[in-house]
Amino acid sequence: MSGSNATAVDPKSGAAANSAAANRSSAVPPLGPERPVAWPKRSVKTLANGLQVVLAEVHTFPKITAQLFFRSGNALVARTTPGLADMTATVVRTGTASRPSRQIEEDLRRMGGDLGTSAGADSSAISIAGLSEFSGGLLELVADLARHASFPAEEFERERRQKIEGLRIERTTPGFLANERFRRVLFGEHPYAVISPTEEQVASYQREQLEGFYRQNYSPANALLIVVGDFASEAMFAQIEKIFGEWKSSTSEPPKSPAPPRNVGRKVHLVHLPGSVQTQLVVGNLGITRRDSDWMRLVIANSIYGGAFHSRLVMNIREQKGYTYSPRSGIQSMRQQGFFNVHAAVRNDVAAASLTEIFYEMDRMRSLPVSDEELESARSYLTGVFSLGVATQDGVLGQLSTIYLDRLPEDHLETYRARIHALTAADIILAARKYFDSANSQIVVVGDKAQIGEQAALFGEVTEYDAHGNKQ
Repeated sequence: MSGSNATAVDPKSGAAANSAAANRSSAVPPLGPERPVAWPKRSVKTLANGLQVVLAEVHTFPKITAQLFFRSGNALVARTTPGLADMTATVVRTGTASRPSRQIEEDLRRMGGDLGTSAGADSSAISIAGLSEFSGGLLELVADLARHASFPAEEFERERRQKIEGLRIERTTPGFLANERFRRVLFGEHPYAVISPTEEQVASYQREQLEGFYRQNYSPANALLIVVGDFASEAMFAQIEKIFGEWKSSTSEPPKSPAPPRNVGRKVHLVHLPGSVQTQLVVGNLGITRRDSDWMRLVIANSIYGGAFHSRLVMNIREQKGYTYSPRSGIQSMRQQGFFNVHAAVRNDVAAASLTEIFYEMDRMRSLPVSDEELESARSYLTGVFSLGVATQDGVLGQLSTIYLDRLPEDHLETYRARIHALTAADIILAARKYFDSANSQIVVVGDKAQIGEQAALFGEVTEYDAHGNKQ
């Protein structure tokens, strides 16, 4: 075309160039070698009163993160006062003999600190974080809460009301109802069967019960203090000895727990939630704890099955079939027992189809070796997540708490990635056959019985419950 600056292009060569460019843009570069992890200097010491102290120096920021754990949690009182450890932890932070709630908040603002308290099945904790220059004041506040909590009556009543309101909301939530029923089915009379109190149980709490749990269990002989951050270990130990050294211990023997039931055969437990527009599914069985020699095998088997976003289960019922947005599987380890579970929220009309695929993928893991590509992908995923998890003070503290609360080997962190890379396809099929107990899996289905009842019956004998756990 006269006067144009355009250059003529051969259509065939243009198409080839576009194809080559597309191939280049879609090509995934190979993973580079793993970077070494710079492990923080770690020191461990036990004070004369029994308090175990673990220090890890991380000098990236002028900050410390600390957590004081007590090896007693909700499981200890599940058969008498369910949830009492959780309520105790909540009220502990609301005042001490010398500091009302307002003073605690003012002290935190002055030191730029963040304070939290919590309780799980096996432990309770007081956590704090702030600038290193205020480490003494931060730890003094933790010690004050651990030794001199006053349980103000008005704070106790306020927290109790809030807990009751929260339980009312949870009773309408399919995920909560599914997990509650699953744990009861799996653990029977064992304390791990109880994940939450009822409204009536919380209403019956007495302030004196919280004080009793506190006096009996918030003791240095029952405690673990982990501090991570910018400090010199020798000076930090001296500071901790000064602040916590005069704390006196009390001891008590935890009650023995009955063994969980041995569930034989697939059984369905249907929780009727009228008008529910979707179905919450939980499938699983008893498993193992982190101390078991098969734990790492099970970790990688779970990752390939449903524990990662690119897992078989996700690819099947999310990507290929569109039954649900986020199906996942998990392995949970508690002090006395562990379990394996699969959970998904699906449309009512595909509840049976989803369960079929859950079991199909479970049985495929038990029957056929995984491919080399899947194995390498799982290794890279797990070691990558692990490396990211220890990149912060919170992450390091969380990993250290796992070691010392679960009493794992001292080199657990340092050898983790090597142990993951050493696992083979044979390890995975071994773990799947032992712990993905397809034939005896317990199935919990939460939804509208009219929509899902017939589908649920396809998978085994059905027992029905209402939202409060009463058999129908």
